[in-house]
Amino acid sequence: MFLKKMRFFFAPFLSFCLIVTLYVTAAVAQPLQSTKAEEAIVIDHETGTVLLEKNADKRMPTSSMSKTMTIYLVFQALKEGRLKLDDKMAVSEKAWRKGGSKMFVKVGDRVKVEDLIRGVVIQSGNDATIVLAEGISGNEDVFAESLTQQAQAMGMSNSHFVNASGWPDPDHYSTARDLAVLARHLLTDFPEYYHYFSEKSFKYNDIEQPNRNPLLFRNIGADGIKTGHTEDAGFGLMGSAVRNGRRLVVVVNGLKSEVERADESARLLEWAFRSFENRTLIKAGETVDEAAVWLGAKETVPLVTEKDVYVTIPVLQTERDKLNVTLSYEAPLAAPIAKGTAVGTLKVEVAGLETHEFKLVTGEDVAELGLFARTLAKAKQLLLNR
Repeated sequence: MFLKKMRFFFAPFLSFCLIVTLYVTAAVAQPLQSTKAEEAIVIDHETGTVLLEKNADKRMPTSSMSKTMTIYLVFQALKEGRLKLDDKMAVSEKAWRKGGSKMFVKVGDRVKVEDLIRGVVIQSGNDATIVLAEGISGNEDVFAESLTQQAQAMGMSNSHFVNASGWPDPDHYSTARDLAVLARHLLTDFPEYYHYFSEKSFKYNDIEQPNRNPLLFRNIGADGIKTGHTEDAGFGLMGSAVRNGRRLVVVVNGLKSEVERADESARLLEWAFRSFENRTLIKAGETVDEAAVWLGAKETVPLVTEKDVYVTIPVLQTERDKLNVTLSYEAPLAAPIAKGTAVGTLKVEVAGLETHEFKLVTGEDVAELGLFARTLAKAKQLLLNR
């Protein structure tokens, strides 16, 4: 096994270079020591890098944040053509009688799906949530089973749903990490519908209610996603924000008040935007090393990555100095070699963050030597090994 470490030097507004050393003046950003939330996670959406986590895998009551799972199934039905935005769903007595936050639909009303989406996302209506669940699956219990199945399919391995709204139940739970997975799927799978989460108010039956997400009313680039609160869960929030093209996802829970929820989630986003950035270390197809070839028409073959080595790194130079890039592959490589053959890995390690691995592949075809040349090469090898 061949191992090789690579060194990178960073400078603002310039591309990375393997050879030239560049002086850097780092931006001011302070490491975050703690969070007031009982459970929390902050993730860079594009790279998937976890920037902060606290009790991220601890099961917790999810309150109205669960409604985003219901909305996921609604968006899925829309995308697959099983629903249309102007379809209408009937309001049952069960939906009308449900307590908690409401859209204020009435028994017997037939309400457009699009209005119900807004009633859930903006007004956090338990009534609207049940109408959607019953409209899709016939009853809420069957719909809840679909929620759990879909969650498992998306990798939310520590989540279980027994209702559509997040109404308190000991068997209804998730984790901060799982909710972050859900948030990223909403962003990736349904960009055409995500805009509902950024709408600041909705009026239905002459009752106008503001979006309960406090981040939408702060100048931090937030465009979603959903709040939640019950006595057992405390105050929680799934949020997302974009700044200079970079998107973050935050999940917090167990906070003590609406004000603390708003301040803490905003503080985490602000810290993550200031303390980290995304950079391309190596472009797809760019030669990162030359591997020796055995019995080939060429003595070496370039090794490249299939995709850009695009990672989240700290802004502070002292933290960047802890970045390591390691190549790992078997050498020499036996000819013939086809372009694009996977031969090893490129590993990026940043202290305090996740390790990322990228596939190393051959950048060219290498033909095998002819019979005479192969025989001669093998004979030389035997002589050298004596």
